[in-house]
Amino acid sequence: MQAQLIILIVYVAILLAISWWSSNLVKRGTTNRTLNYLLAGRNLPTILVIVMLVGLAVGGASTVGVAQTAYTLGFSAGWYNAAWGLGGIFVGLFMASHFRRMTIKTIPQLMGQMFGPYTRFISVVCQLLVMISITALQYVAGGSILTALLPEVFTLQQGMMASCVIFILITLLGGYWASGLTNLFNVIIIYVGIVVALSFSLKGFNGFSSLTAQLPPTQDWFSPITGLGLPRVVGYVAVMITMATTTQAVSQICFASKDEKTARSGFLLGGIIILPAGFLCAVFGIMAAVKFPGLTGADTALALPKLVTGLSPMVGGIFLAALWAADISTAVGLLMGCSTLILEDVVKKIYRKPLTGSREMLTSRIVVLLVSLLSFALALTVEGILNTIVTALALTTSFTIIVLVSVYLPKLMKKAAGFWIILASLVLWLLWTFFPSLRILPALIYAEWLVCGLLLIGFAILAKTPAGGIFDQTPEREAEAKLAKEAS
Repeated sequence: MQAQLIILIVYVAILLAISWWSSNLVKRGTTNRTLNYLLAGRNLPTILVIVMLVGLAVGGASTVGVAQTAYTLGFSAGWYNAAWGLGGIFVGLFMASHFRRMTIKTIPQLMGQMFGPYTRFISVVCQLLVMISITALQYVAGGSILTALLPEVFTLQQGMMASCVIFILITLLGGYWASGLTNLFNVIIIYVGIVVALSFSLKGFNGFSSLTAQLPPTQDWFSPITGLGLPRVVGYVAVMITMATTTQAVSQICFASKDEKTARSGFLLGGIIILPAGFLCAVFGIMAAVKFPGLTGADTALALPKLVTGLSPMVGGIFLAALWAADISTAVGLLMGCSTLILEDVVKKIYRKPLTGSREMLTSRIVVLLVSLLSFALALTVEGILNTIVTALALTTSFTIIVLVSVYLPKLMKKAAGFWIILASLVLWLLWTFFPSLRILPALIYAEWLVCGLLLIGFAILAKTPAGGIFDQTPEREAEAKLAKEAS
């Protein structure tokens, strides 16, 4: 325990040092410090685009959550991350350069540009529901990790609180620059920790063949499809491609990239790096099913952390840091996305006088604090990590349909369509969540694509007024483009 605690303390100290140093970058290169704080001055290089995407993808859901699902369903749980990787590759191929060409800061800002203020407002509601839900899951994963590996130091709630404090400090200190630079460190720790811990864990079972022989014969544990089933695997891929295209926290990486080429290459390479992580963590869940049979309910989230307690203190400490690194990297990116969205689409609309630089920075940091506290409160109610997250992510379907059609088939997008497509997506999510008897399809994502797609076709046929152009400029965006050029 002492070695693990020392490694954890050193790891946290390094992250805070990087974040403190990143605060200097916020003050550099532009008169608009908020642009540096929220979007790294729109100057992220390729390597930071890659690690921002990988760090956002490989979080608590991709490690603890995947192992939790694999504990009962086996290797196919890894499709959560494989689907995430495919989503990143999809954005790199079809959307990253388009997003970077725009000078917006948020997805709701784009919706307002195309469809008006009411659509912008409902877009804010949907985006916040998605990101706050995912952030809450990082607290659950962080608390599970610290409780299982350091039970003498943390209870589950104390572990969640410790995770919350670190998330907030990194975000408050250095903003988006801190997110990128800490993720550069985190991603290395994540993959080294996973590979080392997996190797030592398999040795404890006397190799892969011995592990396979000890598994209950009730299912094909290492089938890439059987556990989840084909409909859920396809659903994962559909959800992740949908989510990656238009979730604010992901799109913000494109907005912050140095240029179109950087955004495109960063997403393609990041997607490839993400692909294997889930399947590696699924093996941990399978091993836990042998070593700790009988876990149920919320206790299944402890499958991966409990397994690591049997490793040597040094290896366990490294893996503890890796798991927590995954958690931190995702949460910080999400908090930055929430802060940008609330500042640009809520505060600036309510407070009509222009915010000064210092007041704008202070407001951004207050928003980070408030979102963190709200998501922590929500985290206390969460049990199944992957089920919760996949359902919430389906809300992004409306935005993805709108953006893809607006870029590639702009004549089909009508001004009247935007509000109703997004509202329909929200209503479907509410019905799916609170009225389980209405679930006639295998996953919410199928219902979302069906209903939103039909609405799009209906408005394309019946409505006449076209939506605003996706690349339209306003004086506000032209001024920001000038500042971004100065930051470069």
